[in-house]
Formats: sequence, C-alpha cells, structure tokens
Amino acid sequence: MILSDRSIKEEIKNGRIIIDPYSPRDVQPASVDVHLSNKILVFNNSSAPYVDLRLEIPDLTSEIIIPDDKPFILHPGEFVLGSTLEKISIPNDIVSRIEGKSSLGRIGLMIHSTAGFIDPGWRGNLTLELANVSRLPITLYFGMRIGQISFARLTTEVDNPYGSSKISSRYQNQTSPLASKTHIDFDSHIKRK
Repeated sequence: MILSDRSIKEEIKNGRIIIDPYSPRDVQPASVDVHLSNKILVFNNSSAPYVDLRLEIPDLTSEIIIPDDKPFILHPGEFVLGSTLEKISIPNDIVSRIEGKSSLGRIGLMIHSTAGFIDPGWRGNLTLELANVSRLPITLYFGMRIGQISFARLTTEVDNPYGSSKISSRYQNQTSPLASKTHIDFDSHIKRK
C-alpha cells in the first residue's frame, strides 16, 4: 500500500524514513519532492570507443559542479548523471520509487531511464539518470525540485535489505552520483565458476 502524506509524515517523525535535508513543504499527497544536488557526471565520449560492460572504465565520466548562480545546460539528446540533494534512508519494511515532476516531463526532461526503484534498507543520495529528449537545451539549477519519491509498505520486513552482505549492493551510502559498476556482475560470475 502506498503511503499517504499523513503516513509519510508519521514515518519521518518516528525516524523510520529519513530525508536530510527535509522540509514539510516538500510533502505532496502521496510523495515527497527531492532537489538536484550541485554534482553532475558528464560522459567523456572520446575516452573510449564503446562501453564494454565487463570492464571498469575509470575515465568514462567527469564531475562538474553546478555553481549556485548559474545553470548546467543539458543539451538535446544528452545524458548525464545527477544526484538528489537529499540523503534518503528507508526501513526494511518499506520500498520506494523516484519519478520525475510532471512540469519537467512536459519540457522533455527525464530523471531516470530504468533505475526508479529504491530497495528497503537503502541509505544515501539517489543517482539520477538525466536525459533531455526535447529539441531545445534545458537549464538545470542547483537546488531545483527535480523529482518525487513515493513509499509503499511491504507485507513483511525483508530478509536481506539493501546493503546486506548476502546481496550485491554497490551503491549503499553514496553521497554523489556514481558511474555504473556493472562490471562487478562479470567479475563475480567468473569467480563463481
């Protein structure tokens, strides 16, 4: 069952859901608005001829800091990684989703490609997969409302929350956008043989 604004506020008050920084103004009827941090990872398209999923490519991205008073310009067709300003912590009996804001979607800004699911036990800032699917550049400002997260209660607490040593959690406690660590799948597959 998806949590209402009242239930979200109760979970935050009781310290079960942690959003830092948090403002009650960001609570919507069934979600909480989140904001864009000042860190963006841009892809260095000339550093590799292609992305080999089996290999770590350390120079694939570079970090850009958005100044307080100037925007980052996301060009048509461009894809970058951003991060929420908020650090989120979710208990072991709640799951969450991040979605874009309707107003931003109407101008062609997507905030995630496929990674909108947030596992129980998650702690950290959320990485955003920012893409401009419009024909005009879009300005992104540090601190702007960028998305909204909703919460749903599970039937039971999970046995292995995100971050558990029994599962392959790669991004627990991240504080800024991180590039893909999919090469770990291939490393662990090789070790299992």
